[in-house]
Amino acid sequence: MKKYNEWNEVKKELDMQTHSIIYKERDIFWASVGENIGYEQNGKGRIFSRPVLIVKRFSRNMFFGVPLSTKMKDGNFFFEFELLGKKSNALIVQGRLFDTKRLENKIGMMSKDDFIKLKEKLRELLGM
Repeated sequence: MKKYNEWNEVKKELDMQTHSIIYKERDIFWASVGENIGYEQNGKGRIFSRPVLIVKRFSRNMFFGVPLSTKMKDGNFFFEFELLGKKSNALIVQGRLFDTKRLENKIGMMSKDDFIKLKEKLRELLGM
């Protein structure tokens, strides 16, 4: 059963935040992605969070990010890489715009080589 009411309460709290997060492309943060519909990736726990890779910074408050998972899947929609000695999977097809109010704490950074490969795969997926 979906927890939309709980997520709405968390979302209200997040929106009231005034902190500034310093971040850059390739950073990986825990982020409150929410309780979503259909096949969209959900967050977990009290604040509905999961790791998110920052792919493109647009301003100090807004970025394009890709949720991460430890479940390995093959195909054009996914990119496997190593994070902190463990396999991780970037869910490229789930990428979207995020506000920095959703960011919690930094947990790592993707290697430069992997980041270049991920961006190539993203361009292919989008037909760019």
